Amino acid sequence: MNKTELRKKYKALRIDLSSEVIEESSLEIANNLLKLDVWEGKFYHLFLSIAEQKEVDTEFILHILQGKDKNVVIPRTDIEHNNLINYLLTETTKIKKNRWNIPEPVDGIEIPSEKIDVVFVPLLAFDKNGHRIGYGKGYYDKFLSSCKPDIIKIGLSFFEAEEAFEDVYASDIPLDYCVTPKQVYRF
Repeated sequence: MNKTELRKKYKALRIDLSSEVIEESSLEIANNLLKLDVWEGKFYHLFLSIAEQKEVDTEFILHILQGKDKNVVIPRTDIEHNNLINYLLTETTKIKKNRWNIPEPVDGIEIPSEKIDVVFVPLLAFDKNGHRIGYGKGYYDKFLSSCKPDIIKIGLSFFEAEEAFEDVYASDIPLDYCVTPKQVYRF
């Protein structure tokens, strides 16, 4: 299947997930993340979940990061430049949903991409080669290309890996890991 077909397939699979399954699976994903050796970094980029899209609930991961005293960086979508602007999450950070219902910081302390050590990457699907399919706008590929070369990229998925994608592009940046409720994939 190509990316368009896979986007449609995985959006439909997500629609069928109950809130209980989302919560249980998100907790299992967070617990599986603890098995990774990725906790020595200083700055961790974490997307805030779009509840309407039935994304992995990243609140459990946020609690882990805060418990480990890490700097949590959250993105705001820069629609004009097709990019993400990253802000340090603090006690005073104001969060507002954008036109796609993405919870985002209104403003704050901007953190350059080059300072980020680990990125938790949203996705719809991934394959056994570490390629991911997002919503198709290219925000994360552009953002990841601006990060330092050794940044750790971790996908989060309710579903297991596809064998391989038909239409992988040179601009697609593969993951280092993808974590599901059942297992951790290393690429």
